[in-house]
Amino acid sequence: MSEKTKPYALITGASKGIGKSIAYELAKQGYPLLLVARSDEELKVLSDDLQLKYGINAAILSIDLSTNGASQKVTDWIKMNNYPIGILINNAGYGVWGYFSQSSLTDQLGMMQLNMNVVVELSHLLVPILSQEKQAYILNISSTAAYQAVPTLAVYSATKAFVLSFTRALRFELAQTSISVSCFSPGPVATGFAERAGLNALSKMAEKFNMQPDEVAKMAVKAMFSKKSEVIPGFTNIISVYANRILPKVFIEKTAAGIYKI
Repeated sequence: MSEKTKPYALITGASKGIGKSIAYELAKQGYPLLLVARSDEELKVLSDDLQLKYGINAAILSIDLSTNGASQKVTDWIKMNNYPIGILINNAGYGVWGYFSQSSLTDQLGMMQLNMNVVVELSHLLVPILSQEKQAYILNISSTAAYQAVPTLAVYSATKAFVLSFTRALRFELAQTSISVSCFSPGPVATGFAERAGLNALSKMAEKFNMQPDEVAKMAVKAMFSKKSEVIPGFTNIISVYANRILPKVFIEKTAAGIYKI
């Protein structure tokens, strides 16, 4: 497929971390991009660099997806510009660390909106557009936290469990269509996630286990194009998830509570 005939890939949370690395990975493969995130300045720098290095179009939309109506605004932007979307990557998300009863309810609800509702909204709004392509893809970024309850990250882990379950069900529903749906669940990645969640105390430990975003992005894109249903990158993460399935839940939760303790 020539560069000019490739459909656009929409990436949420594209200005940093995994989303940014996925943008570079797809640009290398000649895909034009629609980059969505809050920071207009960071998006402009990213867009200019991608277009300069890879000669692809990289349109940007600066918007806070956690606000009401944001997903519809993204869809209206796509329709207004007649962008042919062939890939939707639901990557935007964040975590809130702390005891649930002592954490801001506003922050928790905002996280739920971004981590879950936006994934549902964009998927629902863009499936009709994606279905116009001979082959299209939805890639939802979850987390290894989806496979267990995580005290002090209670709502975050629950949102990622939602993403995993939703992805598998949507994949089944769309199995006879042109749209392949995949879920990618990384463990710790060297991004700004921990800092935003308030997990600075774990920074030293994280350095030993973190995967690099470029490495994770390559695996995510490969999984998507291979039409994998569910992928967990990294041997340690795979073992961890397997342990969650066979060991008593109370033991797993106590272990997680010890790691993420206040």
